[in-house]
Amino acid sequence: MATDTAIDARAQLLLKTLVEKHISDGQPVGSTALVEASGLGISPATVRNIMAELEELGLVMSPHTSAGRVPTAQGYRFFVDTLMKVRPLDSDEVRELAGELKPDPDLQGLMRRASTLLSSVTRLTGMVMLPRRRQSSFRHIEFLPLSEKRILVIWVVNELEVQNRIIHLDHPCNPGELQQAANYLNERFAGQSMQAIRNTLLEELHSARESVNSFMVTAVEMAKQAFPGEAEQPGGDYVLEGGSNLMEYAEMADMEKLHDLFEAFERKHKILDLLDKAATAQGVQIFIGEESGYQVFDGCSFVTAPYSVSGETVGVLGIIGPTRLNYERVIPVVDVTAKLLGAALNSKE
Repeated sequence: MATDTAIDARAQLLLKTLVEKHISDGQPVGSTALVEASGLGISPATVRNIMAELEELGLVMSPHTSAGRVPTAQGYRFFVDTLMKVRPLDSDEVRELAGELKPDPDLQGLMRRASTLLSSVTRLTGMVMLPRRRQSSFRHIEFLPLSEKRILVIWVVNELEVQNRIIHLDHPCNPGELQQAANYLNERFAGQSMQAIRNTLLEELHSARESVNSFMVTAVEMAKQAFPGEAEQPGGDYVLEGGSNLMEYAEMADMEKLHDLFEAFERKHKILDLLDKAATAQGVQIFIGEESGYQVFDGCSFVTAPYSVSGETVGVLGIIGPTRLNYERVIPVVDVTAKLLGAALNSKE
């Protein structure tokens, strides 16, 4: 890996100029364009010699279709670590972001708004890991009939954290039976952890079937479907918005590449692995190209930041885009959004 001591000030300025031009228009940058944009007053021949040196260092490359050069992932890393100056968002921008992330008891709605906000502001793909807590405490549950066998389940955990899902029953239940089941579960499990409830439900389902207690079987089966299992607990999932934004970048428009990328979004474990890595670090983290460790993301960059509740990191949010994203703009947006999301969650505690 090249260091700033291996590259003199003139070469650094040319590399910075090249990266910024490539971010702006996505095209290989030729020596004449670099002479004009850098303002160095040197000849194109001198620029070509410097570019050849930077290419030997692995910071730029020449696409076979052009005599111009583009930054490599290593070149972008050098730019981000050494050449770039991130400017904080102004107060109006922060207020605008804060207005979109007000406290909300609908946890998933808040997470989705944060992801949509990241996507719309950066014109990239926004992602937010659902908050991971050491323990979720059950408070209340309701069953609302949508049809004879489709039920909307709404439950509250911790203080005001509202979650919901639709479940499907093998047989119809009338509103009275649904209310009776909800009353039983609220009296039986209020204040217990979600995982403890799941374990108890599995035991009670077996005993209820053996005693042919049809009400108990119905109540426990509904709760078993409603309450998330360990693999579904918050922190084991994320919301993603703005995937179609990636199609606006020519380098991402290859259909096979897009197919593989969207498949990775759908399968989730690779994204979650990166988010887990980011959660163990402080502040904004950037994965450029092959730094992700997954070949499917080689042409992408991730900019992430953790968000916290009561001083504890409970999740990570960020953006996904091509390696030529506008880092100077994206980094403060991600950083501020993470802080605002944490503040919105803290105000609910």
